[in-house]
Amino acid sequence: MGLISRKIGVEKVSALRLVSGAPSTQASTVYDRLREDLLSGRLEPGRKLQMRFLTDLYQTGQTPLREALNRLTADGLVEGREQRGFYVAAISRSELAELTKTRCWVESLALRESMAASTPQWEEQLLLAQHRLSRSPRSLNAEQFEDNPEWERLHRAYHKALIGNCGSQSLIAFCGQLADQLYRYRRLSIRKVFSSRQVADEHQAIMDAVLSKDADAAVAMLTAHYSRTAEVLLQDRQIFPELRDGADRG
Repeated sequence: MGLISRKIGVEKVSALRLVSGAPSTQASTVYDRLREDLLSGRLEPGRKLQMRFLTDLYQTGQTPLREALNRLTADGLVEGREQRGFYVAAISRSELAELTKTRCWVESLALRESMAASTPQWEEQLLLAQHRLSRSPRSLNAEQFEDNPEWERLHRAYHKALIGNCGSQSLIAFCGQLADQLYRYRRLSIRKVFSSRQVADEHQAIMDAVLSKDADAAVAMLTAHYSRTAEVLLQDRQIFPELRDGADRG
């Protein structure tokens, strides 16, 4: 009986672990799907996130949904307003400028640290990331822009590879969070950015500077790369309708 009792006890503990772990697993799935909808702009900035709508959309319960929303609030993609619920984080020209400046600061540090600790393995990873990105078309349609999800994935992998040897997972994670927040802006104006940039040349130049061990040049090119994108977005009247009336030009 003692053995049976112990066996039943173990089974109960295992069952409890499964039950207690289920919401977190489901919350992670909801988090991933909701995050993608936020980044892509399918859930537009400033929109109120109705719980009933979201539970129906993602076929989930309120507990995992709230867990996912709290995580996204920490990521800066959702705003929690007291007594009013959750909203898609708003956008503004001032936030875009601040996010870009911060990203330039922290990725400059991360890139310098990566280069200071350079290894043949890291350089090979960077070369491979650049090669894969260069072989993927930015647009699926040469005549009219059509977003290529594979390019976006490889683009993110390239920029992560640049800073991936810095020795700080916390710094890499923070850079990723900034990239997510800025990606929302780029998605809202992606056609304009696409038509006015030759980003492949910029990516190649950054990598060449890294492999040449010229940290100052690499950092300057990386920050210029991000700043050019911000300059285009800051003047985009599609994202910022107030510009149509000549307002908010600061």
